[in-house]
Amino acid sequence: MERESRMPRWLRRGARNAAAADAATARRRDELLLAAAAGFPLARAAHPQNYGCSCERIGCPTPGRHPVSFAWQTEATTDPERIGRWFDADPATNVITPTGRVHDVLDVPLAAGEVALARLEAEGVELGPVAVVDPDRMLFFTKTRAPDDEEEWWPCELDCHPETLDEHPGLRWHCRASYVLLPPSRVPGGGGVRWLRGPEHPLPEPLKLLEALTDAGAAHHAEVGGGAGSDEPVGWYGR
Repeated sequence: MERESRMPRWLRRGARNAAAADAATARRRDELLLAAAAGFPLARAAHPQNYGCSCERIGCPTPGRHPVSFAWQTEATTDPERIGRWFDADPATNVITPTGRVHDVLDVPLAAGEVALARLEAEGVELGPVAVVDPDRMLFFTKTRAPDDEEEWWPCELDCHPETLDEHPGLRWHCRASYVLLPPSRVPGGGGVRWLRGPEHPLPEPLKLLEALTDAGAAHHAEVGGGAGSDEPVGWYGR
């Protein structure tokens, strides 16, 4: 019997790979639209590319983790048609969601977040959406504390803005004028952002989660060398 040509197998393998890639792209698109349908405003962000950033800035300090546009706060939308056009034009795009509008985000080290999450679930505390950002952060989405009236705004020492991330190695409170990457964004090194609890969950009050997160963070800080009596700054509180 004549041996089967290798070319048809190669073609079939290529077709299967293309179909799998198309399915993955469709899932990413659906995931973004699900977040928008839940009321999360979205804006385009850069993505990892060729060991660097799609923005092509030499030495980009936050590759794949920053908005495409300086007008990201104005660009952010929940309009599925606009989001669909962005995604169709660049299926590799990451997305951010501005905080301090619909939601805030309590952003903690992954190890501390896992401890806090287990405690909160065991105590039956109401949890909202929760995401993991590889390799080492966990995001707890909550209702925003930002008031409609500018004069009623109260700052918090945990407040974190994109340009001050390095100053907040512990708990970060993303509120007004900040943002976070949203699933299914990708980060350098092959990781990404993924939901543990999806955006369909109602947003809880932030103060209900804060105690558990600060307790878990203090324990984590002690474990990594900043325990009682240490002369190190209390990085958990971002001071």
